Amino acid sequence: MIYSADSQVILSLCSHLGLSSQSDVSPLSTREWNSVARRLYANTIQPEELLHIETSQLFDLLDQDEPLIKRITALLSRSGSLAIELERLESLGIEVLTRADTDYPVRYKQRLKENAPVLLYYSGERALLGQPGIAIVGSRNLDEIGQLAAQFVGNACGLSGLVLYSGGARGVDNLSMTASLEARGNAVGILADSLEKTIRNPEYRNYLEKRELCLATPYSPSASFNVGAAMGRNRLIYALADYAIVVASDFEKGGTWAGATEALKAKWLPVFALQHEHMPLGNTKLIERGAIPFPYPFEGHYSELQVWLHSHSPIPEDDSEQLSLFS
Repeated sequence: MIYSADSQVILSLCSHLGLSSQSDVSPLSTREWNSVARRLYANTIQPEELLHIETSQLFDLLDQDEPLIKRITALLSRSGSLAIELERLESLGIEVLTRADTDYPVRYKQRLKENAPVLLYYSGERALLGQPGIAIVGSRNLDEIGQLAAQFVGNACGLSGLVLYSGGARGVDNLSMTASLEARGNAVGILADSLEKTIRNPEYRNYLEKRELCLATPYSPSASFNVGAAMGRNRLIYALADYAIVVASDFEKGGTWAGATEALKAKWLPVFALQHEHMPLGNTKLIERGAIPFPYPFEGHYSELQVWLHSHSPIPEDDSEQLSLFS
């Protein structure tokens, strides 16, 4: 993949790629990049111009913040090691999107705004990101009804041409993703675990090579799982889809609850919660907070799911507003 000059600068400033483990220089956080990006935009400066800008102009641009200027200068100086690391990732089948790329998911900019990931590492078919589809979330440990519901939604997506969005983890994610792919459909997994490790899974490798699957993460592709990452990526699952279905949620704890309540509050998309006689307390409470009941077993055919979800959804709010390339 050929990266634009703007993207290379953003990668230099905001990624760990090519940084030595002993380095005392850390990449810019999303908040720090947003601050720099706003200044660039206000002064009609493209990110690539940071490579050639005069030191005095940089001091004026960044309000004489000498520590930040030294940090940015050090981060931009590692173009060689960054290029080597990008080549290594590409040999594994991993590429990177930045906010400056035209292929970056539009819905992230529309819905998450400044919380949209600055970088998105991915493997597989990037064109799937943001295509019409259903997000499915839930606990890793499921009862029989939850398992059947996850497989039903996956099958429905696969047979109706909708993308199945999930977190790629054990339980709801894996069951629904596998069902969609086996039905000759497409799936996107937003990971909180190592992308490098996950793409070596033979179960996924074939679908990645056939471009029927995309695995993506906003975190370093070698980073291992942690709870904070899992909580942070939940919004990225919701923000890509047209509808979300919560299969099983604990009450007031866990990533499923946190992600669902955030999506309901932000009104990114219609959120449905599986409703049945033995549903978890979290499902009941989500319905009380505005989630739409999704009765299971579903009375219709797989092919009727999309129409049913649409007919039971509120009229969506306009989310057409986009940020600039650098926000």
